[in-house]
Amino acid sequence: MSRFLPLTIRFISGGSMLVTTVAEAKTALAGTWRNKEAPDYLEAVRLVDDAIAGTCRPAIAFAAFKKVAMQQGLLKPASPSAALTMLDELSSRSKAPPS
Repeated sequence: MSRFLPLTIRFISGGSMLVTTVAEAKTALAGTWRNKEAPDYLEAVRLVDDAIAGTCRPAIAFAAFKKVAMQQGLLKPASPSAALTMLDELSSRSKAPPS
């Protein structure tokens, strides 16, 4: 089981990748990005490498990866889970006026 919630990355080249681990984040960072010279991109690469080497907490590296993916417009928005959708439906029913 993955430690992180899955992120779907859409590369500039048109491909996509599901990322759930720091190792997958490293692979995704090697893909086609808008700006591989951006400071936040370079920081994410460094933190992911450090996490793989054991000198950085994986959660910090994954957060940096997610941040740069959002900044560069590569993060595909996640749809709500089935459980959350059911909860929203139940909540909206309880707010409806009685008939």
